[in-house]
Amino acid sequence: MEQTIPALGAHTMLTHPEGLGVTPAVTTPINTQATGSSFIVLNGGYVKNGFAPTDTYGNHWKRVGSDPVFNGYDGAFDVKAYVAQSGKGGGGHTVRIDKSGYPQGEITVPFIEVTHAGVLKDVAQNYPAPAVVMTSDSVTTTGPATLVAVWWGDAGVQRMTARPDNGFTIVDSFLQLPDSSGVQCAVAYRQVTEAGTYRVSWVGSPMQGAILWLFAFQSR
Repeated sequence: MEQTIPALGAHTMLTHPEGLGVTPAVTTPINTQATGSSFIVLNGGYVKNGFAPTDTYGNHWKRVGSDPVFNGYDGAFDVKAYVAQSGKGGGGHTVRIDKSGYPQGEITVPFIEVTHAGVLKDVAQNYPAPAVVMTSDSVTTTGPATLVAVWWGDAGVQRMTARPDNGFTIVDSFLQLPDSSGVQCAVAYRQVTEAGTYRVSWVGSPMQGAILWLFAFQSR
């Protein structure tokens, strides 16, 4: 019988340090499922490079959430999130972001597959004030689900630790930045087997603010 419980699939994270970027920004190729998966892409960086993604298999990317412009940078930075539900995939799957607004600028782009996931059941987004522990808003599921949490630091910190609680495991991160700087980000996930309401807290050092996302995918 075909597996119908969602699970974390292939994933990667593209990073361009400040001053060393190019356009377009293209992720490392990953091998995704031909059908049945949903995909997440987040674009964190300069507002002038805040374009929607395109990908190898021509998926339809729907923006989710609002504009949490980074505090302290005069509105120059932002994070946008996009989801392709029940998408197409295959070998050599890449995502690209146009950076024609400022090609050399820093950018971080997580690209995450959730297999056997036809529905984005819930999504939460918040921007807590700086603290050692920052907690996401909650998502609610009606059955087995894959939860994907994304942390984005908002200050000029070059050596950062960010650790999620509540059963989440980090799968990709860019927290040790080069001298030229970059956009801090960490991606974590958790599998849940039953309906419920879930959130995640991140313990960070040194203290700073962070934009937090939490996605809940189900098969239906």
